[in-house]
Formats: sequence, structure tokens, C-alpha cells
Amino acid sequence: MKGIILAGGTGSRLRPMSSIVNKHLLPVGNYPMIHYALDKMAEAGIHDILLVIGKPSAGLYVDYIGSGASWNVQVSYKIQECAGGIAQALGLAESFVRTGEKLLVLLGDNLFEDSLKSFVKDFETSEKGAEVFLKKVADPRRYGVPDLQNGRIAHIQEKPEKPPCDYAVTGIYLYESDVFEIIRGIRPSARGELEITDVNNVYAGEGRLGYRLLSGWWTDAGTQLSLQEAGLRLSGNKEP
Repeated sequence: MKGIILAGGTGSRLRPMSSIVNKHLLPVGNYPMIHYALDKMAEAGIHDILLVIGKPSAGLYVDYIGSGASWNVQVSYKIQECAGGIAQALGLAESFVRTGEKLLVLLGDNLFEDSLKSFVKDFETSEKGAEVFLKKVADPRRYGVPDLQNGRIAHIQEKPEKPPCDYAVTGIYLYESDVFEIIRGIRPSARGELEITDVNNVYAGEGRLGYRLLSGWWTDAGTQLSLQEAGLRLSGNKEP
């Protein structure tokens, strides 16, 4: 299985800090944020990883991560020239994945407690086309929210005013290699981006979208508050 970490984007909610350095290189606990995504990939047994990054701070990523030897993995890099959505960033990885291979995709600003090792192992023999990871949250209106019907995801609503449940779709995904064909078939959203929710809804519409529940803590570390909370958790201190 291949691993893909998406670490582009502008980090607008973390300005002015992210105006100086890419948000995925900001310190969280004892390490830069991107360190933890690599930890999770390595722990899950994935050794061939593509890191999709923006042009600003690209040299800093290479300086810190290098070839990935510190994690006993092999890291390659792909530049996302301009922000075009999560699905657009994932589409840049198509040449990295062979037909028939499966892939674990992490958004670099998602920090979480659970190990993914058993989920990855199960997906390798699964007939599902994709799986998303859900976490119960206090305000699901901030996230993509699944409409769960008869034990499956019928549809995912993006930031709904009236959420159908209190679970958020996190930035952790498992896909078959046909995800790239699906990306080529979707159209930009109203904000001009290729949305990962649209990709997942294609799988849901075909009855090929599974899900897993995260039992430990999770945050998307995209705001000042969530970044501080993650730092406290990952440095071993109690949550605020």
C-alpha cells in the first residue's frame, strides 16, 4: 500500500504564523506538525510515501524530512503549484500509484491518537472502494457530515446547517487506485476547487464507501485553538 500526505494549502486560519512558514511545519508539542503524519504512516507499516506540498517552504520540508530515513520510510515530493482543493492535490499523486494498488491518504493538519495499522491491514483485503474515518464532535456543522442509513454512508453533506448526525468526516482516507479516475470525473465546486467530499460521494452512491470510527482524540489543527490543544496533548500535558 502507498501513503500520500497532503500538506499544501495556505493555512489562512493560522495567519500570521503561516505567513512565515507553511502551517504543516509549525511546532506542535516537540515536533513540526508534519512529523506526526509520517509517524502514523510508518506505524501503519507504509514505507513508500508521497508528500504533496506547496512551493513556499519546500526547501524546509526537504531539510527536515530528507529521504524519510529517520522514519525508516522512503519519501518522495510533489509540488502543488496552486491551491485547487484536496481532491486536486490528491490527483497529483496519480503517477505515484500503480493500477490495483491501494492507498492511505492523510491531511497533514489532522492529528490523532488512534493507530491505523489494523485498519490498513483490513482494507488491503477489503472489497470496499474507499473508507473514511469518523469522529464524534461537538459542532458537526463545521465539517463534512455523513448521512448514515442502515449501517452505511448514503451521502456526505459539507458543513450542513442541520447535521444528520454528530460525526465529522476526518482527513483520513483509504482508497482503491480508481480514485484518480473519479477525480478526473468531478467538477469544481462553487468555490472553484475539486472537493474530496464529491469524490467520497461517488463511492457512496455506488455503495462502495465504508467507514471506521476513531476512538481516541482527533483534531484538524487548522485554528489557533486547535493547534494549542494538539500541542498540549502531544507534549504529554493534560488537555486544556
